[in-house]
Amino acid sequence: MLFVNTRPTIRAQALSQCLSQAGITVFELPLLALQAQPYTENLQQQFQQLEHVQAVVVVSPTAVEIGMQYLRRSQLEMSALAQIEWIAVGQKTADALAQYGITASVPEVETSEGMLDLPIFSQRQDLKKIAFWRGIGGRQFMMQQCQQQGIEVLNILLYQRQCPDEAKPQFNTLIHQYALDPKPYIVCISSEASWHYWCQLCEQHLEFLQQGHYLVLGERLYHILQKFTLKKGICFNITQLDSLDESTVLNTLQQLHI
Repeated sequence: MLFVNTRPTIRAQALSQCLSQAGITVFELPLLALQAQPYTENLQQQFQQLEHVQAVVVVSPTAVEIGMQYLRRSQLEMSALAQIEWIAVGQKTADALAQYGITASVPEVETSEGMLDLPIFSQRQDLKKIAFWRGIGGRQFMMQQCQQQGIEVLNILLYQRQCPDEAKPQFNTLIHQYALDPKPYIVCISSEASWHYWCQLCEQHLEFLQQGHYLVLGERLYHILQKFTLKKGICFNITQLDSLDESTVLNTLQQLHI
């Protein structure tokens, strides 16, 4: 079995190690690189507004790292944020927040839809303003849903996401290996952006793209890939994941019997 791990380099390591120890061949092909946005006057003003929000959604460990760094630069004390309920997209993000003494709510499904199912959105009557610590282009769906519920959104952009320069030559290596030994492979797709970049790389290799079995995070991404197959008139296998936890991914792979 060949598993293509498209997670950003730092986030890929634990999963790659877990799968390798289970005897699964892993090819690392990071499709997202994260680069911090500069700390500007606008960001400083946004961080100072955190005193007036009831919740902060933190979308990744990277958002924790940059957000806490910029929070210190804003000279806003954590004691001024005692009213805030913290929401982490997944357990690794919650663990990163815990290093700063913050306990965060974590959804059962590590997606925007999963976070929207948290009790805060149905039970907290004073939820008027919510902040997002995120990257450019991420979590648009969740922010739109909050705004439709009449919740004001403080959109704090901490980093930008881009396809790494190394992705193209790494992809060419993968294509070469496939040409020598063509067989189905498994790809982890964790975001709409990574799927977009994967499709760009596969633009001239649709036959190769169709040989993949895609593990995708969450229902919305699952439907995005389904619509892609209908639009292109092609077919490939898709399996939905509710978590990117190493044990969840490994158990799913073992059940596929590929």
